[in-house]
Amino acid sequence: MSLTLRCAATGDLLLIQALAHELLGLLGKQADQPGILEPADMPHALSVLRGLPVDSPQSRADTQAPDEAEEDGDLAVPFAEETVPLRKRAWPLIQMIERALAEGKPIVWGV
Repeated sequence: MSLTLRCAATGDLLLIQALAHELLGLLGKQADQPGILEPADMPHALSVLRGLPVDSPQSRADTQAPDEAEEDGDLAVPFAEETVPLRKRAWPLIQMIERALAEGKPIVWGV
């Protein structure tokens, strides 16, 4: 499932539900109900999102050797060794917030 963030200053931003929950949760918001990010709250939101670590911690699956994965019965996943840090996943939202702040427009979701 996905969540659509809307703003009059930008186009819509479509986020998968898990990412929306994580990013909005960092901002003190909830993705599972209608919400708004006011321009007054955007500088803090930008500092939180820009402050995310560049590298994400790797999961066991990311650090496991291919032979070990086969022994455990896991299926090989193409590009499994390439993880995308949360900071990179947040980049479209950061850009949306920057543009919305510049024009003084709120960002809404679930409406």
